[in-house]
Amino acid sequence: MHVAAAGREDVFTGFGLSGTPGTDGFWAGVGAPASVPDGEGGWRTLFLWRGPSPVTIEFESWSEPVPLRRWAGSDCWYAEVRVPARLRVTYRFVAGEGCHADPFNPDGAGGDRSVAATPDAPEQPHWPLVAADAVLPVPRARIRWASERLGGRRTVRIHPAGGGGPVVLLLDGDDWLYLHPAVTAFDSAVAAGEMPPVTLVFLPAKDRAAEFTCRPELWEAVRDELLPLVAESGVPADPERLVVAGQSLGGLSAVYAALQFPGLVSRVACQSGSFWWTPDAVKSSDPLGGPVGGAIAGRLREGADLSGLRVAFDVGEHETRMLPHCGLVESLAEQSGATVRVSRSASGHDRAGWRHALLRDVGWALGS
Repeated sequence: MHVAAAGREDVFTGFGLSGTPGTDGFWAGVGAPASVPDGEGGWRTLFLWRGPSPVTIEFESWSEPVPLRRWAGSDCWYAEVRVPARLRVTYRFVAGEGCHADPFNPDGAGGDRSVAATPDAPEQPHWPLVAADAVLPVPRARIRWASERLGGRRTVRIHPAGGGGPVVLLLDGDDWLYLHPAVTAFDSAVAAGEMPPVTLVFLPAKDRAAEFTCRPELWEAVRDELLPLVAESGVPADPERLVVAGQSLGGLSAVYAALQFPGLVSRVACQSGSFWWTPDAVKSSDPLGGPVGGAIAGRLREGADLSGLRVAFDVGEHETRMLPHCGLVESLAEQSGATVRVSRSASGHDRAGWRHALLRDVGWALGS
């Protein structure tokens, strides 16, 4: 259970709050979720909501939903949640049919989500706090890509961080445009000398399950259609030093591309790659319960030569069922000759935890 005992008179004062719950004076002192040690190496974190109706808090991948309790008929709803050490997590409040960011938390992630971190979670330099309703900077340079191989049209944004350089292809690009401020973060990392100037290419997914599951069509289209368009866009870019960055199924696809298209992809930043995937896994009632390492591990065991590959693997340390799959692929990739970096983020399967690894590992992939 993640929910601590509730209903005590001191439940709020223990988190540094004063005043009668539900009064204006009480609400004036409320900020982002506060955490105190639980005495067992983890934390007790207080989440608060102000409103007339019942509300539930939903966490991204880490916990089951937690209903909030009402304090003595007031407009104060609260949950005291036990969380492990070193956790950064995305969450939202669900009231009726609506989903909402935490109005007291300045760290947002899109219009209806917020990010909370325990006091011992590592800092994430270069990623600014942005309110949930903030309008993030969107690159003016864009490509209208009508792909013959993939079908349909999509808008691909391009940003020359530091003036442009090696292409960094960000899979699930719209998430990095509209939920997390990757433009600002990469600009800051380049200015700090933590990576060379790069050209960010934000590739949106239309059907992740179709495009990211070890099929060649996406990467043929990237090679033959998208990268020539980037080269013609007028934005300074060097496709010869392409870095592919992907998370979850995107991480799976990035590593698959390095195996299947080594002449195209030789640098990868992979966070929480879905290495449980096999063609049959998605039909299973327990997709992660199949062969460890899935199809990628099977491919690596066939004797792939990865001596030209530089790949950084990261996975959330709280992703207990993902860790065996990722660990095996990491080992097999290194045994196959790849230059490998392995790390663990203070998160579950959550973009809020991946974002620091994204900057660090892209810089490493480029040799910084």
